[in-house]
Amino acid sequence: MVMKNSILLIVLSVLLAVSFVPSEAQELIKVKTAMTLEQKIARFAPTEISADIINLSPGDVKALHKIIEAAQLMDPIFLRQVWSGNVEMLKKLEMDSTTAGQELLHYFRINMGPWSQLDNDASFVDGAPKEKPAGAKYYPEDMTKENISKWIDGLNEKEREKVTGFFYVIRRVENGKLQTIPYSKEYREWLEPAAKLLKEAAQLTDNGTLKKYLISRADAFASNDYYASDVAWMELDAPIDLTIGPYETYLDELFNYKAAFEVFVTLRDEAESAKLVKFSSYLQEIENNLPIEPKYRNPKLGALSPIRVVDVVYAAGEGNRGVQTAAFNLPNDDRVVREKGSKKVLLKNMQEAKFDKVLIPISKIVLTHSQQKYLSFDAFFTHILAHELMHGLGPHNIMVNGKETNVRQELQELYSAIEEAKADMSGLFALQFLIDKELLDKKMEEEMYTTYLASMFRSVRFGVNEAHGKGVAIQFNFLTDEGAIRVDEAEGTFRVDNLIIKNAVRKLTGEILTIEAEGSYTKAKALIEKYAVVRPVMRMGLDKLGSIPIDIEPHFTLVPKAAGSIR
Repeated sequence: MVMKNSILLIVLSVLLAVSFVPSEAQELIKVKTAMTLEQKIARFAPTEISADIINLSPGDVKALHKIIEAAQLMDPIFLRQVWSGNVEMLKKLEMDSTTAGQELLHYFRINMGPWSQLDNDASFVDGAPKEKPAGAKYYPEDMTKENISKWIDGLNEKEREKVTGFFYVIRRVENGKLQTIPYSKEYREWLEPAAKLLKEAAQLTDNGTLKKYLISRADAFASNDYYASDVAWMELDAPIDLTIGPYETYLDELFNYKAAFEVFVTLRDEAESAKLVKFSSYLQEIENNLPIEPKYRNPKLGALSPIRVVDVVYAAGEGNRGVQTAAFNLPNDDRVVREKGSKKVLLKNMQEAKFDKVLIPISKIVLTHSQQKYLSFDAFFTHILAHELMHGLGPHNIMVNGKETNVRQELQELYSAIEEAKADMSGLFALQFLIDKELLDKKMEEEMYTTYLASMFRSVRFGVNEAHGKGVAIQFNFLTDEGAIRVDEAEGTFRVDNLIIKNAVRKLTGEILTIEAEGSYTKAKALIEKYAVVRPVMRMGLDKLGSIPIDIEPHFTLVPKAAGSIR
């Protein structure tokens, strides 16, 4: 955080002297918004992101160009999903040639809208709503969550499935009546040309599994049925590893029902992928030993759990908004996960950029001197892998009050933060399990906990309004209360207590998994309200990181800007 004068320092000192409560959180937001737009932009380090295409066949090189053209059509769709006024506001900003106008445009493009992700979604463009619409543009903006819930309760089962499903928006039609509209119709203007380009790419590639995925995903854009293409994506085994379409539900802060469009065009790192395949063989054993009641464990995981290590060529839509994705675990469709498992994709060049430009500088400030030597990219990389693996383990389809349902449906808008906390903690639990079984080197133990401590400061800087940052705040405060994280008063730094950390991780893992297994909205809310805040002790560390970038702003060097793309 950059302070502009001594008065701000005095304000901050007062805040640190008392407990952190919502009113004080609002004051800290005011301090943050006192930053200039130039300073806000500087929190994202410009970074060239590239990948080596030398090993691609001539056909795949041609297919890659078509795929990138299709990928660039995901930006205009995502822009419209964020807010009804997004496109018009972007056009106005593009017409402003002043220095101030260009700065606003730059920051708008980083955030894909007029709300600053790193500042609790505070608006930074005049004319934008002060509060970012919780329902994005998925639901009528004049309806509350309660109104929509009441309407849903009156629907028949078939219509309820659409409304609570991933791929339908809700719109008002004649006489104010509500209607579900499939994505295939709502976004046809961009999905039709994207589908055409994917089918053209399918005719150019030499790889059968990529050809199958491209064709089935193009068909899904027209039919609104993504099941077959999700299965084809699970089976994709090609040098070009593509993820394109509606996936994550973070943007829907009302219910976590609706999927946002995103894309990652990547090239597979064959050597690193081969190294990590071994983790797949231990997933069932880890599931069988999760620290929850045996009745909540899955006795048979999905058959397919592929792991891919890739380098990003291009990302768009939600895949290139604000804080950059380092890895992901998809699909989110519980039917596919139940039948086929899920695929974990690690974006290695993104991770290396974040580690070098953000985590190393953070570690030199927040870690106690004696533990700085344990910072390790291998530990950072491996925990992200474990995080993605653990998204696929634990409760998914559950029973609540005798009814079949799933965790996402029961936890609603709380789901993303709880699920991210679960993946982090159970990821550490899983790695410790493998270390104890001597399947991982013992030296990984100190490295992973120490590296994760530094990485928590990295993640919370994203903001506790964001699912990952909120999930990490839960973990940091819980582990601190347990004595697993300690403050070195003399240095003003932090360290891991290696005698306590293992049991504390196991305890929190069990609590979160049980909340998911029970589908308890009440317990999830209580956990978030108690822990998902920035307490004074963490604020002390965060305030020393003002000059360090929070994340990267990627510049994809292999991709020229296309007409219609906002990048």
